[in-house]
Amino acid sequence: MKKIKIGIVREGKVPPDKRVPLSPKQCKIVQLKFPNVEVIVQPSPIRSFSDDEYLAEGILLNEDLTNCDILLGVKEVNISDLIPGKKFLFFSHTIKKQSYNRALLLAILEKKIQLIDYEALKDINNKRIIGFGRYAGIVGCYNGFRTFGLKHKLYSLKEANKCANREEVEKELKKVILPSTTKIVLTGFGRVGHGAREILDLLPITEVSPEEFLNQTFKTAVYSQLEVEDYYGKKDGSEFDKKEFYSNPEKFKSTFSRYSKIADMYIPCHFWNNSSPYILTKEDLKSPECKLTVVADISCDINEPIACTIRPSKISDPIYGYNAITESEDDFLKEGVIAVMAVDNLPCELPLDASQDFGNELIKNILPALLLEDPDDIIGRGSETNLQGTLNPRFEYLSDYVNGVVVKN
Repeated sequence: MKKIKIGIVREGKVPPDKRVPLSPKQCKIVQLKFPNVEVIVQPSPIRSFSDDEYLAEGILLNEDLTNCDILLGVKEVNISDLIPGKKFLFFSHTIKKQSYNRALLLAILEKKIQLIDYEALKDINNKRIIGFGRYAGIVGCYNGFRTFGLKHKLYSLKEANKCANREEVEKELKKVILPSTTKIVLTGFGRVGHGAREILDLLPITEVSPEEFLNQTFKTAVYSQLEVEDYYGKKDGSEFDKKEFYSNPEKFKSTFSRYSKIADMYIPCHFWNNSSPYILTKEDLKSPECKLTVVADISCDINEPIACTIRPSKISDPIYGYNAITESEDDFLKEGVIAVMAVDNLPCELPLDASQDFGNELIKNILPALLLEDPDDIIGRGSETNLQGTLNPRFEYLSDYVNGVVVKN
């Protein structure tokens, strides 16, 4: 059997990203699971796992990865670090025609690299099979409750990025004190939404149905997780049809204001298509009936479905205020100002745990198709480019982007 060398590239993005596609122990597992595979790691001073930890597992370190067949990273690989004629797996952030990465895609084509984009790897039902969404939900929900405590001077939680790992995050959650009248709503049931639920399940808060949330009173803090039919409705008043919503979203309107009138905190975890109606508008937020004081926007679509999310925030400064009357940023501690948490790289706050979770998915869902048989053509369908230096058929829509005709921010 042919020997295959897999290289783990050093992350080169600025600011630094401490995540890795495979932990030291996972590298060893890969070599045991696939005996014809050798993993080689490029040294790095910034990883959440040290070079010595890889060496301790018997994993080779080498600055030069040119002899590797497959290169694994997390974020975009620097153009100067691309090796011609190789297979690369990383998040390229090009499939939505992001202008800031057009040069990267051009270089990949020029160097005849097969770019296998994690974001494009899907099963036969077109469902993504790898990502950091779960940890975005976990960290984002934790940050939301940290924000709630600060906003209302109830308790103080350690910043997630200053916790050693998830275990410490969970210990911090024991400090959370919620008034019995607290009502929290979240949207989205994917990886992100389920990640957020993992935090909610550790808190003194009870889940109720959307109908109960809207119509009943409670003696304890409660939350409700909404499906799209719970916060969108047909403009003509007819019955909601999910299939029609996804095919003709212009026929629908948001009904979320029913929840913002009684909820104290909103945690958006949904996937939002820019052809869909806005969920929470400026007018909704201006309403005297709006009760929201905290929005922990994990989805973080800027200036779109959630009107108070006017910019992404940074890990070092995760909270800002939105003044609904002036429609501008303000001190989040001021009365009447909504505290917004909108960090757009949440998994980076718990790099150890997020990396291990990602590596598990990589080993289970991707490497068998990449290294053995691929009956569902997972790798082929997830490859933006090929070794001939052209876009694959599924990604020919990027031609205008490549040619500089259409680019997006």
